[in-house]
Amino acid sequence: MATTLIKTTADGRKLEVVGLAIMLDGTLEAFDLMEVKLHPNRRKIWDVSPDATHMAGRVTLTQEEADKVKAAFDLAEAEILASPAAINERFRIAMMWRARSEGIE
Repeated sequence: MATTLIKTTADGRKLEVVGLAIMLDGTLEAFDLMEVKLHPNRRKIWDVSPDATHMAGRVTLTQEEADKVKAAFDLAEAEILASPAAINERFRIAMMWRARSEGIE
């Protein structure tokens, strides 16, 4: 899996995307992004970081940084979906659903 640096925080920690995870200084921070406008503490977030559009766990991101995260997620997902193991798993699940629909358990 490729590692993509998103930003370095004010205290020097690196926020990176590794696979489908957002890591802060090597520890898991989040698996997805949340828009600040949907966050319950959006007013406090905007008081501290007025240019924030997204949150990655506890870290605020600008729109440009959020776009980098999304692009890294898309690349990682494409790598995962192209792997032979993932292809086999998708076929296995499809066959299981087909068997269930035909009444075979």
